[in-house]
Amino acid sequence: MWNHSSVWGAIDALAARHGLSVSGLAKKAGLDATAFNPSKRHGGDGRPRWPSTESIAKILTATGEPLQSFVDLSARRKRPPQWDAIGRGGIPGAFRPVPLLGLAQAGAGGFFDDGGFPAGQGWDEVAVPGVKDEEAYALEVAGDSMLPLYRDGDIVIVSPVAQIRRGDRIVVKTSDGEVMAKILERQNAAEIEVASLNPDHANRVLPAASVEWMARILWASQ
Repeated sequence: MWNHSSVWGAIDALAARHGLSVSGLAKKAGLDATAFNPSKRHGGDGRPRWPSTESIAKILTATGEPLQSFVDLSARRKRPPQWDAIGRGGIPGAFRPVPLLGLAQAGAGGFFDDGGFPAGQGWDEVAVPGVKDEEAYALEVAGDSMLPLYRDGDIVIVSPVAQIRRGDRIVVKTSDGEVMAKILERQNAAEIEVASLNPDHANRVLPAASVEWMARILWASQ
Protein backbone atom coordinates (compact mmCIF):
# COMPACT_ATOMS: atom_id res chain seq x y z
CA MET A 1 0.00 0.00 0.00
CA TRP A 2 1.32 3.44 -0.93
CA ASN A 3 1.98 6.06 1.68
CA HIS A 4 3.60 9.49 1.65
CA SER A 5 7.07 8.16 2.46
CA SER A 6 7.02 5.30 -0.06
CA VAL A 7 5.86 7.50 -2.96
CA TRP A 8 8.57 10.09 -2.36
CA GLY A 9 11.05 7.26 -1.80
CA ALA A 10 10.16 5.85 -5.21
CA ILE A 11 10.93 9.23 -6.80
CA ASP A 12 14.30 9.30 -5.02
CA ALA A 13 15.08 5.75 -6.17
CA LEU A 14 13.99 6.46 -9.75
CA ALA A 15 16.32 9.45 -9.89
CA ALA A 16 19.20 7.38 -8.49
CA ARG A 17 18.51 4.58 -10.97
CA HIS A 18 19.13 7.02 -13.81
CA GLY A 19 22.12 8.71 -12.19
CA LEU A 20 20.22 11.91 -11.43
CA SER A 21 19.47 14.05 -8.45
CA VAL A 22 15.78 14.72 -7.80
CA SER A 23 16.39 18.19 -9.26
CA GLY A 24 17.92 16.64 -12.37
CA LEU A 25 14.98 14.26 -12.68
CA ALA A 26 12.51 17.13 -12.42
CA LYS A 27 14.35 19.11 -15.11
CA LYS A 28 14.55 16.06 -17.38
CA ALA A 29 10.77 15.74 -17.10
CA GLY A 30 10.20 19.41 -17.93
CA LEU A 31 9.21 20.32 -14.38
CA ASP A 32 10.50 23.04 -12.08
CA ALA A 33 13.90 21.99 -10.76
CA THR A 34 12.69 22.27 -7.17
CA ALA A 35 9.50 20.23 -7.70
CA PHE A 36 10.81 17.19 -5.81
CA ASN A 37 13.07 18.89 -3.27
CA PRO A 38 12.71 17.75 0.35
CA SER A 39 11.38 21.20 1.24
CA LYS A 40 8.41 20.64 -1.09
CA ARG A 41 7.32 17.41 0.59
CA HIS A 42 5.61 19.10 3.53
CA GLY A 43 3.65 22.31 3.80
CA GLY A 44 4.51 25.21 6.06
CA ASP A 45 2.14 23.75 8.63
CA GLY A 46 3.94 20.39 8.55
CA ARG A 47 1.20 18.57 6.66
CA PRO A 48 2.48 16.15 3.98
CA ARG A 49 2.40 17.17 0.34
CA TRP A 50 2.03 14.52 -2.34
CA PRO A 51 3.45 14.66 -5.87
CA SER A 52 0.77 15.00 -8.53
CA THR A 53 -0.14 12.15 -10.84
CA GLU A 54 0.85 14.44 -13.71
CA SER A 55 4.38 14.89 -12.35
CA ILE A 56 4.74 11.13 -11.83
CA ALA A 57 3.55 10.51 -15.39
CA LYS A 58 6.08 13.03 -16.70
CA ILE A 59 9.07 11.47 -14.92
CA LEU A 60 8.06 8.00 -16.10
CA THR A 61 7.85 9.29 -19.68
CA ALA A 62 11.17 11.12 -19.39
CA THR A 63 12.98 8.05 -18.06
CA GLY A 64 11.17 5.50 -20.21
CA GLU A 65 10.02 3.60 -17.14
CA PRO A 66 6.63 1.83 -16.93
CA LEU A 67 4.25 2.54 -14.11
CA GLN A 68 4.97 -0.90 -12.66
CA SER A 69 8.59 0.16 -12.07
CA PHE A 70 7.39 3.05 -9.94
CA VAL A 71 5.05 0.73 -8.02
CA ASP A 72 7.91 -1.72 -7.45
CA LEU A 73 10.24 1.04 -6.25
CA SER A 74 7.66 2.34 -3.81
CA ALA A 75 7.23 -1.16 -2.37
CA ARG A 76 10.96 -1.77 -2.23
CA ARG A 77 11.37 1.45 -0.25
CA LYS A 78 10.09 -0.46 2.78
CA ARG A 79 13.47 -2.18 3.03
CA PRO A 80 16.95 -0.83 2.22
CA PRO A 81 17.17 -0.88 -1.61
CA GLN A 82 20.31 -2.27 -3.21
CA TRP A 83 22.07 -0.65 -6.14
CA ASP A 84 22.59 -3.95 -7.93
CA ALA A 85 18.84 -4.56 -7.70
CA ILE A 86 17.42 -1.24 -8.85
CA GLY A 87 20.28 0.88 -10.12
CA ARG A 88 23.20 0.83 -12.49
CA GLY A 89 26.89 1.29 -12.05
CA GLY A 90 27.82 -1.96 -10.32
CA ILE A 91 28.36 -0.52 -6.85
CA PRO A 92 26.53 -2.65 -4.27
CA GLY A 93 25.32 -1.26 -0.97
CA ALA A 94 22.38 0.43 0.63
CA PHE A 95 21.35 3.90 -0.44
CA ARG A 96 21.78 6.78 1.97
CA PRO A 97 21.21 10.51 1.50
CA VAL A 98 24.15 12.91 1.16
CA PRO A 99 24.12 16.70 0.73
CA LEU A 100 23.86 17.83 -2.90
CA LEU A 101 24.80 21.13 -4.51
CA GLY A 102 25.15 22.27 -8.10
CA LEU A 103 28.78 22.59 -9.14
CA ALA A 104 28.28 26.22 -10.19
CA GLN A 105 26.74 27.03 -6.79
CA ALA A 106 29.77 25.53 -5.08
CA GLY A 107 31.78 28.57 -6.14
CA ALA A 108 29.53 30.87 -4.13
CA GLY A 109 30.14 31.68 -0.50
CA GLY A 110 28.27 30.19 2.41
CA PHE A 111 28.04 26.56 1.32
CA PHE A 112 31.40 25.28 2.64
CA ASP A 113 33.62 25.89 5.62
CA ASP A 114 37.37 26.42 5.27
CA GLY A 115 38.01 22.67 5.20
CA GLY A 116 35.66 22.00 2.31
CA PHE A 117 32.88 20.55 4.48
CA PRO A 118 29.21 21.31 3.77
CA ALA A 119 27.97 24.27 5.78
CA GLY A 120 25.13 26.76 5.80
CA GLN A 121 21.77 26.44 4.06
CA GLY A 122 20.58 25.72 0.55
CA TRP A 123 21.74 22.13 0.22
CA ASP A 124 19.50 19.55 -1.44
CA GLU A 125 19.91 15.79 -0.88
CA VAL A 126 20.43 12.80 -3.15
CA ALA A 127 20.38 9.09 -2.29
CA VAL A 128 23.56 7.30 -3.38
CA PRO A 129 24.71 3.69 -3.05
CA GLY A 130 27.61 2.20 -1.14
CA VAL A 131 29.13 5.44 0.17
CA LYS A 132 30.16 4.92 3.79
CA ASP A 133 32.15 8.14 4.18
CA GLU A 134 30.09 10.23 6.62
CA GLU A 135 31.67 13.45 5.30
CA ALA A 136 30.93 12.76 1.62
CA TYR A 137 28.68 15.05 -0.37
CA ALA A 138 27.48 15.32 -3.96
CA LEU A 139 28.01 17.92 -6.68
CA GLU A 140 25.85 18.03 -9.80
CA VAL A 141 27.68 18.84 -13.03
CA ALA A 142 26.20 21.59 -15.20
CA GLY A 143 27.25 22.25 -18.78
CA ASP A 144 29.91 20.54 -20.87
CA SER A 145 33.10 21.93 -19.35
CA MET A 146 33.98 18.54 -17.84
CA LEU A 147 33.51 16.43 -20.94
CA PRO A 148 34.39 13.76 -21.88
CA LEU A 149 34.35 12.19 -18.39
CA TYR A 150 31.49 14.09 -16.77
CA ARG A 151 28.37 15.23 -18.57
CA ASP A 152 25.67 17.73 -17.76
CA GLY A 153 23.52 16.27 -14.97
CA ASP A 154 26.10 13.74 -13.73
CA ILE A 155 26.42 13.45 -9.96
CA VAL A 156 29.95 13.46 -8.52
CA ILE A 157 30.44 12.17 -4.97
CA VAL A 158 33.44 13.73 -3.22
CA SER A 159 35.12 13.44 0.17
CA PRO A 160 36.97 16.26 1.93
CA VAL A 161 38.65 13.76 4.29
CA ALA A 162 39.82 11.03 1.90
CA GLN A 163 43.58 10.92 1.32
CA ILE A 164 44.58 12.39 -2.04
CA ARG A 165 47.40 10.88 -4.10
CA ARG A 166 48.92 11.70 -7.45
CA GLY A 167 46.60 10.57 -10.22
CA ASP A 168 43.41 10.92 -8.18
CA ARG A 169 40.44 12.77 -9.61
CA ILE A 170 39.65 15.74 -7.41
CA VAL A 171 37.44 18.79 -7.06
CA VAL A 172 39.35 21.99 -6.35
CA LYS A 173 38.03 25.32 -5.12
CA THR A 174 40.19 28.42 -5.44
CA SER A 175 40.06 31.62 -3.42
CA ASP A 176 38.43 33.47 -6.33
CA GLY A 177 35.46 31.07 -6.26
CA GLU A 178 36.43 28.85 -9.18
CA VAL A 179 35.41 25.20 -8.73
CA MET A 180 36.85 22.59 -11.08
CA ALA A 181 37.17 18.83 -11.44
CA LYS A 182 40.76 17.87 -12.23
CA ILE A 183 43.39 15.15 -11.87
CA LEU A 184 46.17 15.77 -9.35
CA GLU A 185 49.56 15.68 -11.08
CA ARG A 186 51.86 16.94 -8.32
CA GLN A 187 51.72 18.97 -5.14
CA ASN A 188 54.24 20.74 -2.93
CA ALA A 189 54.21 23.55 -0.41
CA ALA A 190 54.32 26.23 -3.11
CA GLU A 191 52.08 25.01 -5.91
CA ILE A 192 49.65 22.38 -7.12
CA GLU A 193 49.64 21.08 -10.68
CA VAL A 194 46.38 19.66 -11.99
CA ALA A 195 45.49 18.06 -15.30
CA SER A 196 42.22 18.69 -17.10
CA LEU A 197 39.70 15.90 -17.58
CA ASN A 198 39.55 17.07 -21.20
CA PRO A 199 42.83 16.13 -22.93
CA ASP A 200 42.49 19.14 -25.24
CA HIS A 201 43.26 21.45 -22.31
CA ALA A 202 46.73 21.97 -20.89
CA ASN A 203 47.69 21.35 -17.27
CA ARG A 204 47.28 24.17 -14.78
CA VAL A 205 49.68 25.14 -12.02
CA LEU A 206 47.92 26.78 -9.09
CA PRO A 207 49.69 28.64 -6.28
CA ALA A 208 49.06 26.58 -3.15
CA ALA A 209 47.94 29.72 -1.33
CA SER A 210 45.12 30.21 -3.85
CA VAL A 211 43.55 26.78 -3.22
CA GLU A 212 40.90 26.90 -0.50
CA TRP A 213 40.35 23.15 -0.48
CA MET A 214 40.60 19.94 -2.48
CA ALA A 215 38.30 16.90 -2.19
CA ARG A 216 38.80 13.49 -3.78
CA ILE A 217 36.15 12.18 -6.16
CA LEU A 218 34.90 8.85 -4.83
CA TRP A 219 32.32 7.99 -7.48
CA ALA A 220 30.32 9.49 -10.33
CA SER A 221 27.00 8.53 -11.87
CA GLN A 222 27.72 7.76 -15.52
